[in-house]
Amino acid sequence: MLIFNRFRPQDVDRHPLPKPEIDCPISPDAVRGLFSGCGDFIGREVAAGGTGAALFVCWIDGTVSGSDVAEQVLRPLTDPARFGGAKTPGDAAALLDRGAAYGSDMKRVETMDEVIDALSCGNCAAVFDGTAFLFQVKSDQHRTVQEPSIEKSVKGSKDAFVESLRVNTGLLRSRLRTPKLKLVQTTVGRKSRTAAAVMWLEGAAAPELPQELLRRLDSLDVDGLILPDTLDSGLCDAPRSPFPQLIHTERPDKLAMALLDGRAAVLAEGIPVAFIAPASLPEFMKTNEDGSQHYLAASAIRLLRWLAFAITLLLPALYVSIAMFHAEMIPTELLLSVIDSKQSVPFSTSAEILGMLIAFELLQEAGLRLPDPVGHTVSIIGALIVGQSAVEAQVISPIAVIVVALAGIAGYTMPSQDMGTALRLCRFALTVAASLAGLFGIVVGVTFIIWHLCSLESFGRAYVSTAFAGQGKTGSQAVFLRRPPWTDKLRDASINGGDIRRRA
Repeated sequence: MLIFNRFRPQDVDRHPLPKPEIDCPISPDAVRGLFSGCGDFIGREVAAGGTGAALFVCWIDGTVSGSDVAEQVLRPLTDPARFGGAKTPGDAAALLDRGAAYGSDMKRVETMDEVIDALSCGNCAAVFDGTAFLFQVKSDQHRTVQEPSIEKSVKGSKDAFVESLRVNTGLLRSRLRTPKLKLVQTTVGRKSRTAAAVMWLEGAAAPELPQELLRRLDSLDVDGLILPDTLDSGLCDAPRSPFPQLIHTERPDKLAMALLDGRAAVLAEGIPVAFIAPASLPEFMKTNEDGSQHYLAASAIRLLRWLAFAITLLLPALYVSIAMFHAEMIPTELLLSVIDSKQSVPFSTSAEILGMLIAFELLQEAGLRLPDPVGHTVSIIGALIVGQSAVEAQVISPIAVIVVALAGIAGYTMPSQDMGTALRLCRFALTVAASLAGLFGIVVGVTFIIWHLCSLESFGRAYVSTAFAGQGKTGSQAVFLRRPPWTDKLRDASINGGDIRRRA
């Protein structure tokens, strides 16, 4: 079972987010006053049944569907057969209570807070003195479901999350068609009032896990939930650590597999990414495509990723330390080649590698920020023309280009971009340590990284030790190899909620 009694930095000076309170009774004049100066606020009076009492109906243009407002709200309210006997607003309210309007989702509210939140979220309101009736007529103008752009799919599904929370939860429910898939919705942000949902599979996830996620969501004291980092830094145990502690995915099939494993997830309106907890280091080295391949092929690819993990982290630092402090470790023929390539280079080995690493990051950032055609051109020019020219001009040595390029390519094999970013930061730090103290500096740096990883926790679960120390008979998957599917019968006991059997 997960235990959540450890101290967390985000618990300091953190209080539950108070909901804004508008201390005034519901009335048409009050709603008009609150939205004064809002050019997209539309309020109009309609006659109940066409000839009866005047009713105030309002909505915010752009958040609602105009055709749904006309069909589900205005048309029934002005229908003589339904509201022809409503001589006063009270008569109309009584008829609405009895279901005279046929909106698919209509409810009555008694506070101004609920009216304001509903209007901002795409509802139409029929406002009376002291009460209001809300009609769900939200606009369906959002990005359509498309293929994943970051997590490429070969054999898996071709759909990805979008910015609409309800579309995303629908994509997940289409894969887990069971009432045990639970969803609890809350609101985050004093001003944005963003809807966020915690989802888990009852029985598979530990009961404490969704409760802890909801507690941390409710404690986020922020103006708005607009960017993913707001959830990242607010939900993780160690927000100052560069290593990711929540699994991010844009693929519904990956999220469905995580929930089946016993994890829980957070989805938010406007963010096309799911946040999965708890996380451990090996989880960032796996992809959903591993489950689409033969277990032997998937195991070989997973081992290759771990090799790339070591190469991108250590190769530049090892080259600097050996070339500057431990030249006797290089074979003679290779040493002569290195000496020959560096004879005319005016910079030290550490300056070469650090300069090339910075240039590599600049090229990558330029390729990301520019439009696609221009970005591809910049990458080609930087990699081929500038790099080749620098070698021919004897500004840098060819072996430095090879070392940095190999480390950069190995970093691109990381399934998680957040883990790749953390490794790039650590790569810089280890290279600096190697330039100062050689292999001793690398050993000290790697020891510090391992100590830091072992000290991390994700929702009460150890970030490293639980995965590498072995999970006994209930282990869900090996760290370095993918187990044959017919032997993977039990869920991970360290995050399980009781329903431990995965398959017969």
